[in-house]
Amino acid sequence: MKKILFALFTFSLLLSGCAQKIEDPAEASAAYPWIIATDSPKDTVTGLFAHKFAEEVERLSNGSIHMQVYENGTLGSDRELIESCMGQDIPFVLQNTAPQTNFMPKLAIFDLPVAYTDIKELRNTLDDPDLMSMINKVYREKGFRLLAMGDQSFRVMTTNRKIQSIDDFKGQKIRTMENPYHIAFWQSIDANPTPMTFSEVYIGLQQGTIDAQENPYEVVVSGKIYEQQDYIVQTNHLPHLLSLIVNDEFYQSLSSEDQKIVDKAAENARNYARQQADERVNDRLNIITGSGTTIIELEDSMIDQLREKAQPVYENIKAQTGDALYEAYTKRMQ
Repeated sequence: MKKILFALFTFSLLLSGCAQKIEDPAEASAAYPWIIATDSPKDTVTGLFAHKFAEEVERLSNGSIHMQVYENGTLGSDRELIESCMGQDIPFVLQNTAPQTNFMPKLAIFDLPVAYTDIKELRNTLDDPDLMSMINKVYREKGFRLLAMGDQSFRVMTTNRKIQSIDDFKGQKIRTMENPYHIAFWQSIDANPTPMTFSEVYIGLQQGTIDAQENPYEVVVSGKIYEQQDYIVQTNHLPHLLSLIVNDEFYQSLSSEDQKIVDKAAENARNYARQQADERVNDRLNIITGSGTTIIELEDSMIDQLREKAQPVYENIKAQTGDALYEAYTKRMQ
């Protein structure tokens, strides 16, 4: 830990100009590797994304730039990591967009419920240069630069009640993230959302404190949630997005050549992460169905009903993000 803290301290000195003998961040990485940190374990799409980015930076720089990945919250929780990146202590951070909304409220655009339920359409939207320009402006206002956005597919619902109509959501005590828009969505369809730390979810389902929960397939499997739930409902109500960000002052201190290396590494790592996400969804679905848990695919008419009931949430988010960003994100909705 002392070694990690010393490396972080040296990085802070470099950005502040105190380390006058080290002028080139790339050269400095030989002694103190660039850091990318995440709160997720290595064996997740997030972890794979982070390690691929580090590998690509080193490969594209022909080994002249060195990187070190710290996963599993070694350097702090999601909130602590974004604060460290903002404070110029950690150059690169990879995390879900949900905790970033507290710092950049306009990122609530990604909390629009059931805006997209097809992963290809979502990715096409995220790759739209105009939308990404708007999103990057949001990040840069807080001192960050968005390098790439991957995903861990969609969040889905698990429950012991067979969902056959919109009324079947009514009254279900479902664990959610502590996000006001997520909570508002479940309330809009008459469920009973209950924020809860994930470490308590399995026991909560086992003891009946909650009836249901929502997470990406990968978390459903890693947390063995399927052992306590009879059904996976493919609500696909929210994408589980992963943003690779860098401290903008650090990025601006790089040579144009090194900036190109970072940009290309981020693009390559994003494409790799998306491929891994798709493969792992299929693998996790096999594990879930193999356990006897049933997959429920919602019809388009049900998705339309969910969107209709969630209109107050849409209006709140639109008021938060502004018309231009809202329209740029929703223009491909079907």
